[in-house]
Amino acid sequence: MKRIVVLTGAGISAESGLQTFRGAGGLWEGHRVEDVATPRAWAVNPALVLKFYNQRRREVRAASPNAAHRALVDLERAFDVRIVTQNVDDLHERAGSTNVLHLHGEIMLARSTRDPGLVRPLGEADIHPGDCCELGGQWRPHIVWFGEMVPAMELAMDIVAGADVLIVVGTSLQVYPAAGLAFHAPERARRIVVNPEVPEGLSGAGFKVIAEPATVGVPALVAELLAGTFP
Repeated sequence: MKRIVVLTGAGISAESGLQTFRGAGGLWEGHRVEDVATPRAWAVNPALVLKFYNQRRREVRAASPNAAHRALVDLERAFDVRIVTQNVDDLHERAGSTNVLHLHGEIMLARSTRDPGLVRPLGEADIHPGDCCELGGQWRPHIVWFGEMVPAMELAMDIVAGADVLIVVGTSLQVYPAAGLAFHAPERARRIVVNPEVPEGLSGAGFKVIAEPATVGVPALVAELLAGTFP
């Protein structure tokens, strides 16, 4: 069975109504990245960071998977589909995708500041100052902040290296090290990018371009792949 690896970025979630730092001119409801999404921000004002991510989590809960998310689920009927996403929301999983790797963490999980391996689902709960794990460490968002290492990067590179088809959806490829994943597919792999604006780094890199929003381009591509008619 052919392996299809799909790299997804903020664009696919934006079509479900979830805004991004990059898409909002570097601000998120008036907050700078440096104030709410870095280790220093956590050290200086953890209450603000928790409040910020609690609000982001409510927005994720209110959002729904869109046609692009659902189309990728359909793709699993005929292919070994692996999704590597830069997004921290759970829309791929809620749509029904069964093999999703989150490069930058998951907003619906909390992680202990005492033991990084201690993670728990939040469900409908928020995280508040003073909420501690059994080891006495404050819970924090299970997010890879700017300036932190990306623990899943090595596994992501291995997944991409095994691709027969690589599909890049809704990412500007401006955030590293994630952006470099697009170039880890083997030479034999077919390469496809679905994005209204093709990332500059993919120009002339052997990618078939579908210059459409994810909700338009992904369902059409999936239909062709399932029918065996994609050129």
